[in-house]
Amino acid sequence: MSDPPPSPLLRLRGIGKSFLGVRVLDAVDLDVSPGEVHAVVGENGAGKSTLMKIVSGGHPPDEGTVEFAGTPRVFRGPRDAQRAGIGIIHQEFNLLPERTVAENVYLGHEPVRRGLVDRRAMRDGTAELLASIGESSLPADARVGGLGVAQQQVVEIVKALALDARLLIMDEPTAALADHEVELLYRLVRRLQQRGIGLLYVSHRLTEVFDLSDRITVLKDGRRVTTTGTAATTVDELVRHMVGRELADYYPERARPADLGPVRLSVRAGRNHKLHDIDLRLRAGEVLGIGGLQGSGRSTLARALFGAAPFTAGAVTLDGAPVRLRSPRTAIRAGIAYLTDDRKGEGLVARQSVLDNGLLAGRAVFPRWTGRAARAGRLRELLAAVELRAAGDDQEIRYLSGGNQQKVVLARWLALDPGILLFDEPTRGIDVGAKSTIHDLVRRLARAGAAVLMISSELPELLGMSDRIVVMRDGRIAGELPAGSTEEDVLALAVGTDRGTAG
Repeated sequence: MSDPPPSPLLRLRGIGKSFLGVRVLDAVDLDVSPGEVHAVVGENGAGKSTLMKIVSGGHPPDEGTVEFAGTPRVFRGPRDAQRAGIGIIHQEFNLLPERTVAENVYLGHEPVRRGLVDRRAMRDGTAELLASIGESSLPADARVGGLGVAQQQVVEIVKALALDARLLIMDEPTAALADHEVELLYRLVRRLQQRGIGLLYVSHRLTEVFDLSDRITVLKDGRRVTTTGTAATTVDELVRHMVGRELADYYPERARPADLGPVRLSVRAGRNHKLHDIDLRLRAGEVLGIGGLQGSGRSTLARALFGAAPFTAGAVTLDGAPVRLRSPRTAIRAGIAYLTDDRKGEGLVARQSVLDNGLLAGRAVFPRWTGRAARAGRLRELLAAVELRAAGDDQEIRYLSGGNQQKVVLARWLALDPGILLFDEPTRGIDVGAKSTIHDLVRRLARAGAAVLMISSELPELLGMSDRIVVMRDGRIAGELPAGSTEEDVLALAVGTDRGTAG
């Protein structure tokens, strides 16, 4: 006779929530058992973030009940949830960079001895917690600002454990991690499971959802579509539940040789402080993929072509004529657009409206750009074309989902009719439905004659979208691969086992 399943650590029943009359969550049920990884997936705007805020005390539900460790709870704020044993690891860490690991771990509940903070107890307690999850090599007295992103994530997890967390919410935990750091997160999740800690895992990366989770709940338009055992479903089924349609043809058809036009942009022997001997050609009608490991020089290449980190040596030609791209202003005037990988830090003004964000580049670079009414009209057409979901163009952009924010940035550049588009991680942190929209848009732009350079850390996307792939390593072009290459081919060039044609 098998043992009965453990009682749920967290049980949500009939959770509902509205903001300004808009229904965000509607009758959502969900539970998490001790030691279980329960993934929550769905398109941007499906209600995932609101549900996590309700669990962690950020929002009270309008309807329904939250039961934790067998007791009905009404959390009056995040601290109330923390005291109950619920921790949340946000995409953006909440750490003090000038303080040590131990000082961050015990921030707000420092041990006291004889009226003074007991720093030894903090260091010893932190070291013990780090050892308990297999991270004893991280010094408790290290300054947090000097740590890598993955190590900072460890500090956030240990902060929660120091408060006796029994349930951890992880919101897009790999979004800021380099490829080699993701394995560390996987090990941490497994160790937390072994300790009986339940995890609510929110991610757009379906590969890691299938690698890590025991069960998956799909949200769509604020409702729970299904909850299923991970082993009992497939990626195709999950995508169908998330977007409400088949995505068998996930990537649009590549360019044919006849679709390619002349070379629009070329670099010969390009160099700067991070790049060496860059030889590159980008043709009209082409999507040129740029692959490589984190730190290989991919983003630096895009920034050099945009004038943000200019080449200091070598020759650059634009439509056959020599050009010096000394600044972003110069590049924009030359018809080059750049979609940064740091959407929040470099791509948006959070407290400005959708409309103001969309008009930002044109206003900054072209003082005599056509009248505001005409510009706004053109931008609204583009926002409709990229299927923006927002309350209106006067809504502050910070209230939009990541995918919709990305669509506004795309529309901003399209309003300038650029001939060359540099896309750095264009679909990072957005859902499969929004990804499909952006993939289709990128291909439509190429078919209309634009030259597209696209950087992606997601190998299926890089392979599915690219007409040709250039792989970078240590600031140099390691080689070039044709369409139809494999993930193994890309990785072999990225790490140094060359299979492609040297670029």
